[in-house]
Amino acid sequence: MKYDFTSIMDRHGKDAIALDGLGLSEMTPAPPKDGHDFIPMWVADMNFPTVPTIPEAIIERAKHPAYGYFEPREEYFDSIIKWHSTRNGVTGLTKDEIGYENGVLGGVISALTSYASPGDAVLLHSPAYIGFTQSITQNGYKMVLSELQKDGQGVYRMDYKDMEQKIRQHHIHTAIMCSPHNPTGRVWERHELEQAMEIFEKYEVTVISDEIWSDLLLNGARHIPTQSVSTYAKEHTAAFYAPSKTFNLAGLIGSYHIIYNQALRDRIRSKGSKPHYNSMNVLSMHALIGAYCPQGHEWVDELCLTLSENINFACDFISQHISGVTVSKPQGTYMLFLDCTQWCREHEKTMDELLHAGWDVGVGWQDGRAFYGPCHIRMNLALPLARVKEALNRLVLYVF
Repeated sequence: MKYDFTSIMDRHGKDAIALDGLGLSEMTPAPPKDGHDFIPMWVADMNFPTVPTIPEAIIERAKHPAYGYFEPREEYFDSIIKWHSTRNGVTGLTKDEIGYENGVLGGVISALTSYASPGDAVLLHSPAYIGFTQSITQNGYKMVLSELQKDGQGVYRMDYKDMEQKIRQHHIHTAIMCSPHNPTGRVWERHELEQAMEIFEKYEVTVISDEIWSDLLLNGARHIPTQSVSTYAKEHTAAFYAPSKTFNLAGLIGSYHIIYNQALRDRIRSKGSKPHYNSMNVLSMHALIGAYCPQGHEWVDELCLTLSENINFACDFISQHISGVTVSKPQGTYMLFLDCTQWCREHEKTMDELLHAGWDVGVGWQDGRAFYGPCHIRMNLALPLARVKEALNRLVLYVF
């Protein structure tokens, strides 16, 4: 490969919460016991150096010693338009339909408060990303979960009957989609999105679609933008993207929305601008330009091959060596969502005991209960394969 996805990068002392934030809360892994180094597999960021064109773009701009007020460059919008054309087959996207967001969750709240009032019900699939559940409840909305169901092959599927029943029962007019889905890693197929949108159209539901994981596709999976599946979807969906997951830029801040309907766009932009927090950072702008370039395309392609190898190895290893633990093989993201129900029952262990057993030997996995996985653990596999293998071997030797 042209880029390095095998070297073990030392992130200690470099402001990485994944390593320097241990033991800070109940959700945070405890430091390992003596004799084991720590393998970060909880925070959803990557342990790979990003594509070199990003620091090059930041450094080149930072050389000029003035960082005053600015307007986004045309190159910023052109980069986004070209990126979505190349990777997602999007045509006709214009500058006016792109808007800046400090973060996807901030954009979700701007969209929610534009079309729903505190106390209103919001539909969300379960298992559910903790950022969604916290944002919905903290802002006074009623969260209504529609549980994803595993089919005969262990693939998570939407339960359309349940979705429609809950939309009707709770008078829901706003829904949050996650595509690809976090934490299960499902990459929704076109017919699945079409069927969901038929239900949303029937009940006049406005859709908020988090597509931040859309570049991280495994084993040849293809992302279908939610807005592309029907006329209703295009006119009634606010989609949110960012280079932060793709290129490991969360610490720089910066995402964006794509909204085709002008009325929807105006209301969400108005909400986002009122608190005066939603302002682009000049270095983040240059980071996106450095990311969404030809080398960035090459880097992401190699990253997806690397992540696919990691996911394939881990799923095969768990199937062969860890009885009582199952995982639905993700098609996107770099997360595993382990179902430990059978193992805990057979060994009379609690989730807390299992989590701490992993942490004690340096495997920094994450409690899945916050994601509405009652006996689940979330694992980040965006590490060199050697570290993935080391973590899984420790789990077999010392935990399971």
